[in-house]
Amino acid sequence: MIKLSGVRKTFGKGSPNEIRILDNFNLEVMKGDFIVVVGSNGSGKTTLLNLIAGTVKPDSGSITFEGNDITGLKDFNRSKWIARIFQNPLAGTAPDLTVLENFRLASQRTKPKGLITGTGNKFRALVKEKISVLNLGLENKLEQSMGSLSGGQRQALSLLMAIMDDTKILLLDEPTAALDPKTSLLILELAKKVINEYGLTAIMVTHQISDVIEYGNRVIQMKEGRIIRDIQGKDRKLFTMNEVYEWFNH
Repeated sequence: MIKLSGVRKTFGKGSPNEIRILDNFNLEVMKGDFIVVVGSNGSGKTTLLNLIAGTVKPDSGSITFEGNDITGLKDFNRSKWIARIFQNPLAGTAPDLTVLENFRLASQRTKPKGLITGTGNKFRALVKEKISVLNLGLENKLEQSMGSLSGGQRQALSLLMAIMDDTKILLLDEPTAALDPKTSLLILELAKKVINEYGLTAIMVTHQISDVIEYGNRVIQMKEGRIIRDIQGKDRKLFTMNEVYEWFNH
């Protein structure tokens, strides 16, 4: 579905602070994959998501989507089929707009740019139905500003907003890093449900070892801009927490 071939990315090129983040990086993501990515700080995890989203361009190499070269495609063009959930719950929503208005913006992501359709009764009912699955009572707060909600509430709504249109790929960049354990579990279980029900392809970066065991059909470990482990298929089903601990203790 999406393929990175021979990708290299260096920041601060030619300066004393030059650092190569990805070095001849190769990854093929198949349709329906739910990949969990782990690695120490600076291993290139977030840069990988940025490259796929199009917010960062590679120095060399290529990125293809469904066989088409998208290496030079702008991020706003890729947003037609890529949705992203950030570490910071404040990053993925418009705080000054209401919950309903945020959902309307999300529903327009793949549409031609122009006047935004209003938030009539039909759309309101659709959003209310989607939000009600959270059992947080947020379906009764559609006129409340998004910025007045808690971080966990905003993160949950961001996930639901990601499926308001023709999303094919969901990128999750440590989506629970700023949340308490109870809310983190809610977000991850919601992500799992959304990915399965809508047949999304997903890549999630995490530092939580428990998440590595619980989620995804494929686990990738990155180190110094390369993939050093890629666990999938039968090996993924037999994977244990002790193995992950050993990765980071040796």
